[in-house]
Amino acid sequence: MADRVTVIGWDGSPLTAAARGALGAATLVAGAAHHLALPEVPPAAERIRLGSLPLAARRIAAHRGTAVVLADGDPGFFGVVRTLRAPEYGLEVEVVPAVSSVATAFARAGMPWDDAQVVVAHPRTLRRAVNVCRAHPKVAVLTAPGAGPAELGLLLEGVHRTFVICEELGTEREQVSVVTSDKAADHTWRDPNVVIVIGGPAGAGEGGGWIAGRDPGTGPRGWVQPDASYAAGTAHGPGGGPGGGAAGVLGEGEREVLRAAQLARLGPRTGDLVWDIGCGAGAFAAEAARAGAAVIAVDHDPAACARTEGAARRFGVQLQVVYGSAPHVLENLPEPDVVRVGGGGPAVVSAVADRRPRRIVTHAATRDAAERVGRDLTEHGYQVQCALIQSVELDTRAWTETERNVAFLLSGVLPDRAP
Repeated sequence: MADRVTVIGWDGSPLTAAARGALGAATLVAGAAHHLALPEVPPAAERIRLGSLPLAARRIAAHRGTAVVLADGDPGFFGVVRTLRAPEYGLEVEVVPAVSSVATAFARAGMPWDDAQVVVAHPRTLRRAVNVCRAHPKVAVLTAPGAGPAELGLLLEGVHRTFVICEELGTEREQVSVVTSDKAADHTWRDPNVVIVIGGPAGAGEGGGWIAGRDPGTGPRGWVQPDASYAAGTAHGPGGGPGGGAAGVLGEGEREVLRAAQLARLGPRTGDLVWDIGCGAGAFAAEAARAGAAVIAVDHDPAACARTEGAARRFGVQLQVVYGSAPHVLENLPEPDVVRVGGGGPAVVSAVADRRPRRIVTHAATRDAAERVGRDLTEHGYQVQCALIQSVELDTRAWTETERNVAFLLSGVLPDRAP
C-alpha cells in the first residue's frame, strides 16, 4: 500500500515548496498528460495517466511507495480528493490546494462568484445542469467531453443566456470567449473548460450576501403566497383557463390551499424541470421557481402568459413561458421531471403521462372526472393517490364563512423513476 498520497492542485502557477518536495520524493505520479509533462516529475517515477478515477485509486492503493496525484485547480472542490478518500481504498491523503478553476474563471471575467451556483456537467448530469442554468441568473458549469458549451447551448433552446467560456485555464493555450447561448454550438471548444452562464435579473448577492450560492431567504416568507398576491386584474375559469371567473379571482386550480398541496406532492427542487400546463396567473409556476426548479409555464391564453411573466418579475424568479394549446405544444418541450396539469383535462394528462415524468399532479371538480384521470394514470403505470381537498375561508371579525372551495387532488408517481 502507498505510504502516503499527496494530492497537488495545479493552476498554472509555479509549484510551492511543499508541492515540489512531495513531487520530488514520489515513486508514482498520476495526472493528466500536461501534468505528467511537468519538469518537476521525477524521471524514475511510475506514471499513471488519469482516466478512470476508481481504477487509478486502486493502482495507487496497491503501490508500494510514495504517490502523488496532480489535478487542475483545487482538488478538494469537485475533484479527485473525494474519490481517493473513499473507505474501500484505505488511503491516507494530504492535499496541497491551488486556486479552483471556478474561481479562476470568474477572476478572468472580473466578476464576484459568491452568489453563483456551481454544477458539474457530464453526460449523465448534463440535463440537470442545464435546468440549473434555466433557473438561476449566475451559474458556473464544470464541463466534460460530451457535456460542454455546445451541448449546454443546444439544450437551452428558447432561453437566452450569455456564456463566458474559459478554455484550458492556466496553460499557454488559455482562452476566454463571450458568446450567446444560441451561438455556442457553432464552435468547437477545447477541454478542459469552465462555462459561466449569465442571464435574467441580477442575483441578490450582487449587493453583498451572507451565504454562498442562491440565498434561500429572498422574497416573502411562505412556500405559497396568498391568492391576493396573484389575483389582481385576472379573470379565470376553472383550471386556470380563460373565461367564467369574476375579475380578481383565481381559477379553482390556483387557490392557495390546493396550490400548497400540489407543490407538496410534486416537491420541485434544484435541478428539476417543471411543466405548469394551464399556468393561469402564474401562481404555481412562480412558487415552483422560488423552490429552485426550472419552470416552463404553458397556456393558450396570451393574457395568462403575460400574467405569468409578471408574477415571475414580481418575485424575482426566472421561468420560460410558452404560448400554445396542449397537448400539441408539449411535443417540442424538453423532458420534464414533474408536471402540474392545471387545465386541459384527461387528454392533456394522458399526453403528459406518455412523456414519463417522475410525478404528475392535477385536480378535478367531480368524482367522475377524478376517476377518469386516475384510471388513465394507472394504465400508464403510475401509482395514483386522490384526496378531496376542501377549504373554508372565514371572516375572523365575525367568524362567518366567506368562501368555500372543493376539489379532488390527483397525483401520480412513476415507481421506476421515483423520487
